[in-house]
Amino acid sequence: MSTDPTHPIGVFDSGIGGLSVLQALQTELPHERFVYLADNAHAPYGEKSESFIRQRTHAIAEYLLAQHHIKALVVACNTATAAAIHELRARHPALPLVGLEPALKPALALSRTHRIGVMATRGTVASDKFARLLASVQSEAHFEVQACNGLALAIELSTLPDQAVAAQAQISQLLQTYTQAMGRFGCAPGDIDTLVLGCTHYVFVVKDLRQLLGPDVQLVSTGEPVARQTQRLLAVAQLLNTQARHGAAQPVRLMTTGDLQGLQAAAQRWLDLPPEVCEAVPALLS
Repeated sequence: MSTDPTHPIGVFDSGIGGLSVLQALQTELPHERFVYLADNAHAPYGEKSESFIRQRTHAIAEYLLAQHHIKALVVACNTATAAAIHELRARHPALPLVGLEPALKPALALSRTHRIGVMATRGTVASDKFARLLASVQSEAHFEVQACNGLALAIELSTLPDQAVAAQAQISQLLQTYTQAMGRFGCAPGDIDTLVLGCTHYVFVVKDLRQLLGPDVQLVSTGEPVARQTQRLLAVAQLLNTQARHGAAQPVRLMTTGDLQGLQAAAQRWLDLPPEVCEAVPALLS
């Protein structure tokens, strides 16, 4: 790892979902540079085996360390965090490392009915890490946990011009199916009044969820807490870049192992970034 405060922070996800975390990181850390890698060729992770996810996580971390000299790493994927964060910490004990977990504890502070919905990938809800997290809060509220097979992939496909219409229709259908399966949403006693978005992709369908659930249900994601934790770890390690950027160094660099056009469309749509900041990294395909 780099000990130069001017070096970038690495961020990765199975696909475009982690862009929601990158957005929060940019807001919290305006002087930092970021290298974001989307493993689109293997997305979504949520329906892959744990051993495969661990292998991809280590390969990407090693690539970012060796080729981009990152000073910290944010695993912007709930599934990869659940499967591999403990191994990453063991392999890179000096590296400031931040993972994600569904925001069950923040949701507890918001819920008034003490009924909380959780939407996440199958890989996340089946993990031991999630089981431990859920067990730690189960006595304080009732949690309706829903594995949302296919939703992250549909959100990925919605950025591709030739698949956007069909993908959007699938997103609408999946959201309706999964929210109905959890139960009644609202603010009355017995209603689910808080919904945890346990996958970074789901942040990009908040408007669709609002149409289904109404304006009063609280939607909780992890981007802002992760950004604050990243800031704290960098400060402790004396790696914060507190100076405004100078020169031609690009503040954000986006890479994908998959479809470049999809990443470009997502970056423009959700981060207002030009296509030039995106590139393909086929060397990481296998």
